Amino acid sequence: MELQGVFAPVVTPFDKNEDINYPVLEKLIDFLIEKGITGFVPGGTTGEVYAYSDQERYDIFKFFKEYSNNRVHLMAGVNSGATRDVIKNAQLASKLGYDSLMVAVPPYSRPNQQELLSHFIDVVTSVEIPVLLYNFPWRAGTEVGMDVLDGLTNYKNVIGLKEASGDFSRMLEIKFRYGDRYQVVCGSDDQAFDYFAWGTKCWIGGAASCLPEQHVAVLNAALKGDLVKARQEMEKVMPTLKNMESGSYTQKVKYGCELRGLMVGAPRKPLLALAESERPAFEALFKKSIQA
Repeated sequence: MELQGVFAPVVTPFDKNEDINYPVLEKLIDFLIEKGITGFVPGGTTGEVYAYSDQERYDIFKFFKEYSNNRVHLMAGVNSGATRDVIKNAQLASKLGYDSLMVAVPPYSRPNQQELLSHFIDVVTSVEIPVLLYNFPWRAGTEVGMDVLDGLTNYKNVIGLKEASGDFSRMLEIKFRYGDRYQVVCGSDDQAFDYFAWGTKCWIGGAASCLPEQHVAVLNAALKGDLVKARQEMEKVMPTLKNMESGSYTQKVKYGCELRGLMVGAPRKPLLALAESERPAFEALFKKSIQA
């Protein structure tokens, strides 16, 4: 399976009681598909999966499968703190008919590389559908190292890695070490152009929930081989992406959705809505990006 296009780890709309607002989620899904998003990642960090109950994760997976109605690629974010729970989530998504899975480093426990390899093997052998690993050491505390990738080369349903370390040299090392064995998906938003210049065809961007057509414009230009155009499109959105990366990422994505007329609500506590003092500067950058 080759992953191509912009995938959105869709934000979760909440109402004033912090319950999932499904009518708004329907509007958001339709909006993103209309703007050219080709894949959704329910259960991603930007969707606040860490704040879901088990029942909510099941309900979200089922809802995305039914409402998207085969209009996009569905990649389930199945991460959890225990291997057995990741397996349960993976098997649930597989049973529901998802196209692929995204499996990150378990949070908080900080497994060593041998433990992490064992964890991934247990997960990928529990299902048959394609698995994309996710490297985000800033959040997980542990990196998906080369020893882990070496140990997974014979597991054919491990198709690649979403790289979000911010260290572009890792992307290059993976590319030259493994050739075509692993697809490297862009997970570092402010480095997207660099990834595409080196042949990456897929971008899983948290900000795609509020800037979908801007993400699509960058990647589509690169896929057509027009790197000058891709860079120009990236320059339009880069100030907003850099601002998001500076802090309060989920809050800013949600506020960005609000600026697009999609009232997705505040994050679920402990996160709070974007502070009023931060809104004017972000709004100015955001509006410039969507009007450019």
